[in-house]
Amino acid sequence: MSRFLSQRFADLEAYVPGEQPQDMQYIKLNTNESPFPPAPAVLEAVNAAEINRLNLYPDPEGRALRQKLAEHYNVGIDHIFLANGSDELLNFFFMAFCDQTRPVAFPAVSYGFYPVYACLYRLPYDEIPLREDFRLEPLDYCGIGKNIVIANPNAPTGRIIGVDDIEKIVCSNPDHVVMIDEAYIDFGGESCLPLAGKYENLLVCQTFSKFRSLAGGRLGFAIGSPGLIEDLDKMKYSTNSYNINRLTMAAAIATIENHEYYVNNSRKIQENRAYTVAELNKLGFETLPSMANFIFTCCPRMEGGAFYRALKAKGILVRHWEKAAIADWCRVTIGSREQMDLFLKKVREILKEVD
Repeated sequence: MSRFLSQRFADLEAYVPGEQPQDMQYIKLNTNESPFPPAPAVLEAVNAAEINRLNLYPDPEGRALRQKLAEHYNVGIDHIFLANGSDELLNFFFMAFCDQTRPVAFPAVSYGFYPVYACLYRLPYDEIPLREDFRLEPLDYCGIGKNIVIANPNAPTGRIIGVDDIEKIVCSNPDHVVMIDEAYIDFGGESCLPLAGKYENLLVCQTFSKFRSLAGGRLGFAIGSPGLIEDLDKMKYSTNSYNINRLTMAAAIATIENHEYYVNNSRKIQENRAYTVAELNKLGFETLPSMANFIFTCCPRMEGGAFYRALKAKGILVRHWEKAAIADWCRVTIGSREQMDLFLKKVREILKEVD
């Protein structure tokens, strides 16, 4: 770092995104991207509608896209907030609702950006341990009197909690905001979006990066009470009013209009997930039940770091963390059947090499 960096951030540990190496061609199963491209109509919409208007600022309110989302989810347009990826949305949540008198709580094993934002804003926070088998216990969050962020399904475990449990958490913390991060909800889980119109303290966060194949477009959105949306807007207009570009908004509208294409892709991913887990079980792996587009698995004869490095040497990228609680585990994105067959082939090769 330079000598000019504020001492406030000298000890800040930044979030580390999934690696994107360029030294060779990899099968990327490390960042939970969709293996499927956007629907053809999405590409047509981007080229036809907006490519020649990049000299003009986009609509800062994103009205056309918000209206399309409002119709899709049967909510009012004033219940919807747009962000430059769900990461920006999370950033605004920590900015808007958390401070020294309103701490925040989240699972000790979950999305790595939660503690980063808490540390960035010097917030008091509580990392609540998962229970046995990496299970999130909803009762641990009931009546704690703090703002709460829960990824559901959780990452990197893939485990999910039910809508009834989420409602209990929301009801028991009426004076604090509960954000449910549903980045992976469309791979077999049940969304708690219907609760957003019922509770003024619930924010539901989703993304176009996973299910909707727009990771490169950078678009997230939240659904919540109009008051919460106004608060998030205040954060946005105080930092970056034009946070969603023209091409992304055109692509997103076409994406919603081609919803069935993505539902079919999700069905294929769920089938590939079940297939991959079954094949790993035959090899002695321990794999957690997942409702996401990834699995969390433990190799029977290698520690997690060694397994990750062996796969990388064979051209397969998965995600591994050195954190003690999960160091024996790796997160594997579910790709196409061809990608998963290649992954399994390399796994079998590695196991033979260590026998």
